[in-house]
Amino acid sequence: MNILRPLAARIVGQSIRLFARAITAVRADWQGIEPIPRQRVYYSNHTSNGDMPMIWSVLPPALRRDVRPVAAADYWLKNKLRAFVGPEVFNCVLIDRRPEVDDKPMDKILAALDEGSSLIIFPEGNRNMTDADLLPFKAGLYNMGLARPDVDLVPTWVANLNTIMPKGEIIPLPLICTVTFGASVHVQNGESKDDFLARAAKALSDLKPEVAS
Repeated sequence: MNILRPLAARIVGQSIRLFARAITAVRADWQGIEPIPRQRVYYSNHTSNGDMPMIWSVLPPALRRDVRPVAAADYWLKNKLRAFVGPEVFNCVLIDRRPEVDDKPMDKILAALDEGSSLIIFPEGNRNMTDADLLPFKAGLYNMGLARPDVDLVPTWVANLNTIMPKGEIIPLPLICTVTFGASVHVQNGESKDDFLARAAKALSDLKPEVAS
């Protein structure tokens, strides 16, 4: 059975990519960087549980093989199907968010970076269900940039996904989803946490496509 798990993971991963492209016609827009093999942290807005699969599915194979989403263990271990897809297909760095558990998420994240992986993260922490472009960023992005300054922090805006799959809906609406990758940012010498997070958030929100009037 264990021998078949990698094969099953590849088949499921391919199915997810085909489904994403068939339903949303998801496409990548590389505005500030090129899709080249380089260690990066792709940090994104978060309005839907489909955000991470969309980012993952538009990455070229050479990049996708080395990228690991940082995700909540309580979501991905909720049932047997998710417990297979999260760890086996996406190779998630799973973070236990329960307050009674001392999970040390930054240790797990830095260990993944030290192994050479790139990451997908959502610095808002939770899904943004408000009218604001972004929720305030948590400190994790700053801590990553400070601890591993050579890693590119890449703003990544996922557009239209909350419209394609509104909360509570089962059938997606036929709209095009765009994943826009902007120029990387780094923590500057002497830059405070608040200043960096404000700059990183602006770099991300600046990628939001303009709505036609």
